[in-house]
Amino acid sequence: MSFASKVVWITGASSGIGEALANALLAQGADVILSGRRGEALQAVAAQAPEHALVLTFETTDYERLPDLVEQAWNWRGRIDLLINNAGISQRSLALDTSFDVYRQLIEVDYLAPLALTQQVLPRMVEQGGGQLAIVSSVAGKVGTALRTGYCGAKHAVVGYFEGLRAEVEQAYGIGVSVILPGSVRTAIAHNALEGTGAVRGRSDTNIDNGIDPVAAAQTILEGLSARQHDIVVAEGMELGALQLRVADPAKLFSITAKEGTRLAKLRAELGSGASVDPEAVNTK
Repeated sequence: MSFASKVVWITGASSGIGEALANALLAQGADVILSGRRGEALQAVAAQAPEHALVLTFETTDYERLPDLVEQAWNWRGRIDLLINNAGISQRSLALDTSFDVYRQLIEVDYLAPLALTQQVLPRMVEQGGGQLAIVSSVAGKVGTALRTGYCGAKHAVVGYFEGLRAEVEQAYGIGVSVILPGSVRTAIAHNALEGTGAVRGRSDTNIDNGIDPVAAAQTILEGLSARQHDIVVAEGMELGALQLRVADPAKLFSITAKEGTRLAKLRAELGSGASVDPEAVNTK
């Protein structure tokens, strides 16, 4: 299925997977609503096809603005065919060193914000007789891993919400619901991740730097959305293997993740509590 002439709303469209999706959709002739916090970056994406792009700059947790923003988005073309909830934030800190405020922020941005926007768009999709809803979760939305307890919790939560929503709306109202599960994609997600204090990490991970190209990730996602796949996996190597093990041999998977957790606990003991544990560091003992 081509997305030409379809109306697609993407959050987090100024960089990474969101930007790559926007570029691909605009190239196909879709009408794309671009949302995010950085207006100039969104305008740069829109510049390739300004007649097919609408920029709505906002913070996804600004819930009071959502009704007006949804009204603007809907009125632009009189419908929305596909909403892609992509905006999010990650984490790099052990639970022992993570403040409650960090957990709260992760839940707000990665779970409550896409839920709130979806709840605003959903009744209009029902009224128009169908559509598609998508959430960019993560491999971490299916597999719990060290240094990401809050991120895993939020990404598991959106999987639960959207799978439950699918049960309610897919057959009853003709609304497709897709859960997108990226592994390591070459974006700024690790650089922008929160540490235990709430500070921005400010550096990337080797697995992210060597990850899937965002353009290739976007192509896989759009193929999955076109086919209305329920789960769209964008992962390879160990991350793809982890998803498969979660079904085939969960005990083995839990053993592997526990070994990594033990390694990081030893690093924490060496560094002292409260220190920022680097997942790529090597134990000295």
